[in-house]
Amino acid sequence: MAKKKLKDLSSGQKKGLGALTGVQFLLAGAALRDLKKRPKDQIRGSRGWWMAACGINFAGPIAYFLFGRRSA
Repeated sequence: MAKKKLKDLSSGQKKGLGALTGVQFLLAGAALRDLKKRPKDQIRGSRGWWMAACGINFAGPIAYFLFGRRSA
């Protein structure tokens, strides 16, 4: 089976892909914003590593929100 290109997708598939892309950018943006504003003592691990992890689709930002923040 050949790999599909964007032009081969149906309009519904393109809308779904667009929605997932939007969610990914929102999650990453929210995580990065939280990382910038949160004091260093409220972050588990290195701020730089968490910022890099936010580039990993869905998993990075979700992992940060679940495991990277300490309670105030």
